[in-house]
Amino acid sequence: MAGVREKVTRLFVVAAIAEAISWAGLLAGMAVKYGPPGNEVGVQIFGPIHGALFVAYGVLVLAVARVHRWSLLATAVALACAVPPFATLVFERWARRRGMLDVAEPAREPAPVG
Repeated sequence: MAGVREKVTRLFVVAAIAEAISWAGLLAGMAVKYGPPGNEVGVQIFGPIHGALFVAYGVLVLAVARVHRWSLLATAVALACAVPPFATLVFERWARRRGMLDVAEPAREPAPVG
């Protein structure tokens, strides 16, 4: 299970960072679209990229919440953090500081023999 836990956790971290970067691209594209140039190419490029990463982040939140046994509240907060720009980075750092993304399995006590 440690291998799955590590892989899902790593993918979650990558998705959190990528989703925030795609927000930056989308916001820049929106500034160009609604600003003086009036060019929609940034939104046409970053819109679908951000949409895909938004969905990927949501799916990975559910996966990592399951393997790390997050509470329902922590899972809901992680999902809600996909909406405001850059909040996925804040949540990922917060969760890491609290040990919610540790990949080591907790030590088990040996079973008594005999």
